[in-house]
Amino acid sequence: MKKFRPDVDAPVWKGGQRPYDIIKEGAIAILVVTLLTVLLAVVFGSPDDPAITIKKWSNVAPVDFAQDALSQLNGTSETATYGPPYNHASVGQELGPFSIAKWIGVHIPIDSARDFVLYPLESQPPQQPLSSALTQWNHASSGTHNSWVSDYTKAATSMAFTNGKLVVKAKDAGPVPVMMDSLLSMARSGAYDQALVSQKNFYTTNYTLPLLFLEDGNYLSTVATQQHLTGSQWGMMNETGNYPGQAWLWLYTFWYQIPPFSSSGNADILVWGVMMLLTLGLILVPFLPGIRSIPRKSRVYRLIWREHYRN
Repeated sequence: MKKFRPDVDAPVWKGGQRPYDIIKEGAIAILVVTLLTVLLAVVFGSPDDPAITIKKWSNVAPVDFAQDALSQLNGTSETATYGPPYNHASVGQELGPFSIAKWIGVHIPIDSARDFVLYPLESQPPQQPLSSALTQWNHASSGTHNSWVSDYTKAATSMAFTNGKLVVKAKDAGPVPVMMDSLLSMARSGAYDQALVSQKNFYTTNYTLPLLFLEDGNYLSTVATQQHLTGSQWGMMNETGNYPGQAWLWLYTFWYQIPPFSSSGNADILVWGVMMLLTLGLILVPFLPGIRSIPRKSRVYRLIWREHYRN
């Protein structure tokens, strides 16, 4: 016989016994849970809004879409300057003195100009004047590319959208105006959404590129503000589609709302570190003296089975 451990082992019950109707107990539990689910869904349920698509964004705010696409082409977007795991543009997220992102390296390589602008345009059927613009771009040097993009970027500060066309008064931007206007037309038709998710395979559920592109623009934050979902508003929406929404990630998203995470440039890695510590603590609960004894010492089980112990 092994030694009895009072904080872990349960003593043999020597009291009275009586029949227990588990079917009745289960039916009552199902009924209570069902009523609570319906009640909480009515009180706290979120609207089943359709997914935000780039097609919708480019039709509602075409200039914002074009500015985002330009930031991908000139390398100034958040994705282009993020660092690992997407590129080598920066050190990436750091946890104290440890550059964990740099250690892991770039394992989701993204060339913002190629992946967000050039490849989607090249995926379209040959058509003029886009075909000529792409040919001119592909035969030019990188220095010429930089000159064209720089000229267009300077003129894009007064970008406008008139009669279905982008209006940018660039003097020496080469094929860039045609490329940007074609990309906007592509987005407004819905072809750009498909081009971003089908770059690697024809059938895919990898939405990394469209999600990053949406996040780099201003439209997503505008919609989030309207839905009271920004960090300062403490909102959360439960997606009701085929995939789980944000509600099950509440413990992750909670940390982003409070200092120092809310104002840190390393918030992603800091939140990850906190969650790893909490997960480790949860795994070790059965092995931590004192904590593992809370259910027994608090005698919660006597409250649950009060009729049994009363008898």
